[in-house]
Amino acid sequence: MANHLTPDELSKELGLDRQEVIRVCVEEGVPIYQGKIDKYLFLLSLNSQQQTAQHAA
Repeated sequence: MANHLTPDELSKELGLDRQEVIRVCVEEGVPIYQGKIDKYLFLLSLNSQQQTAQHAA
């Protein structure tokens, strides 16, 4: 199973919009290196962002 995915591959795998994937990367500082994103770092950042949103609500 690949760990470095394109925004399109990551969005399909996680059921997110491609723009949402890129937004999370930009806001959370997840690097997009040569058009690929580290899935593990992305998921950590996404979970952190979701937890922050839950605590704010």
